[in-house]
Amino acid sequence: MTLDPTKLSDWQIAEVAEDSLTPITEVAAKLGIQSDEIAPYGKFYGKLDARSIISRLDKPNAPRAKFIDVTAINPTPLGEGKTTTTIGLLQGLGKLGKSPVGAIRQPSGGPTFNVKGSAAGGGLAQCLPLAPLSLGLTGDIDAINNANNLCMTALTARIQHESNYDDARLAKSGLRRLSIDPARLNFRWSIDFCAQALRSIVIGRGGKSDGFEMDSGFYITVASEVMAILAVSRDLADMRERMSRIVVAWSTDGKPVTAGDLEVAGAMTAWMVRAINPTLMQTLEGQPVLVHAGPFANIAIGQSSVIADNVGSLLGDYLVTESGFGADMGFEKFWNIKCRVSGMTPSAVVIVATIRALKSHGGGPEVKPGAKLDEAYTKENIALVERGCSNLLAHIETVKLSGVTPVVCLNSFHTDTPAEHAAVRRIAEAAGALFAVSAHWLKGGEGARELAEAVIDAAAKPADFKFLYTPDEPVETRINKIATKVYGADGVEYSELAAAKLQSINASPEFSKLPVCVAKTQYSLSHDPTLRGRPKGWKLPVKDILTFSGAGFVVPVCGDIKLMPGTASDPAFRRIDVDPATGKVKGLF
Repeated sequence: MTLDPTKLSDWQIAEVAEDSLTPITEVAAKLGIQSDEIAPYGKFYGKLDARSIISRLDKPNAPRAKFIDVTAINPTPLGEGKTTTTIGLLQGLGKLGKSPVGAIRQPSGGPTFNVKGSAAGGGLAQCLPLAPLSLGLTGDIDAINNANNLCMTALTARIQHESNYDDARLAKSGLRRLSIDPARLNFRWSIDFCAQALRSIVIGRGGKSDGFEMDSGFYITVASEVMAILAVSRDLADMRERMSRIVVAWSTDGKPVTAGDLEVAGAMTAWMVRAINPTLMQTLEGQPVLVHAGPFANIAIGQSSVIADNVGSLLGDYLVTESGFGADMGFEKFWNIKCRVSGMTPSAVVIVATIRALKSHGGGPEVKPGAKLDEAYTKENIALVERGCSNLLAHIETVKLSGVTPVVCLNSFHTDTPAEHAAVRRIAEAAGALFAVSAHWLKGGEGARELAEAVIDAAAKPADFKFLYTPDEPVETRINKIATKVYGADGVEYSELAAAKLQSINASPEFSKLPVCVAKTQYSLSHDPTLRGRPKGWKLPVKDILTFSGAGFVVPVCGDIKLMPGTASDPAFRRIDVDPATGKVKGLF
């Protein structure tokens, strides 16, 4: 069967392509991975022993791959193909005779079963096999859920016991009173679906044996601090230490209560022993891909893991890693948090754009999932594209601010016109970026040759990498730098709650030097998803500030962003099913 993306859905292409995949043990062997360093899960994917690979290959003067980050402009709700571009770039580099390795994030069940679909690529630029990747893979997200919810179980049980028992009774169980304030919890339950009904709940209803009645709630698993810890941990010892530092609540006298205080950090880490290792998969054309950590750079760090990047950099000549959403969110966190933790710096940064998203930022009609696109997006309109390039320019300037060469990748759709492509090329190149049009969705690696060549050229240029801020600057100074220099705000406004928390953070030597990981909408440079293009004359409203001391950052929560997304009225799960004769999953996209 000819694999034509214009006639076949992603899952149909994946179903055909999976019949000719290379066994994962052979993919690993070609990378120089030893047989005892991979544990296959079936025939086509498997867990790597990251500790063994790193200790064996990370020697003084050992060669390291050119490090490429893939980010984007602010997307429409349909997404602009960042993961698809990551996979396409790997395939394009393969066509040029290079030995690339990819590092992408594991898809979350939230978008997979909601509107956006699985983050497995698309068309002829997919990571395979599709169904396992989209439906839990090797269990990392399940492990994060269990570790997270074990911590909440320990926290809520401790509150119950402290409310029911005096100090002597607690001491008989070997416990000391932590005096946890039930109104000041810093942790929530997690579930990997968009379950808006669980955002705010009451738990512990019944009697004393049923727990302590109090307000609680859930966030989506990828927003859990445990997921963030997986993304930034260097090894198991580092992860164990970070788990113990998680601030789960505050005491009645204002002191932090940690997972270490609850004596649950070791058991949480036990759930993560297998999850700390990345999963090896492959592109539709056979290039190796490491899958690790999770998405949602709007409400989380949204990066493929430090461990996956470290492993991948030792196995190929180009490592292509992925950051969530636009450069204002994903790349900014890659730049100022992940690179600070890993010590790795990028050789080039790819900014994915589409004519559709540029037209939206130029003032085009609202793009709604499930609704037919307005003809403004399917007919040539150069003026609309040019106006929308204001958003692209902001992201180019952000990447240049880091000292790294940006490559604008125009992810080509069949409704684009040569004149629209030419307009974006002219504007991007005038701003100092390299530019490429890529047809990887339609043509796979062959369609990504121009992109691969541009990335090779960019990676050959000397970089002057520098962080946006230093840890010694006050937290409010760092938040202001992100708001003004990256988002284009005129300043920052704090709610009464956020201002009080900021004062407390600044007074704490433990928290005051942590990097900043902003939570805000992905659809705009601002906090307001309706403000497209490059908004002017606004200030960033910080409503709350969360403390993720285990992961190692503070999280300003801006605008109306939620750490638990909602499920739409026409979710993807309505079209996902199983062929009862074969057991194969159909309808994934």
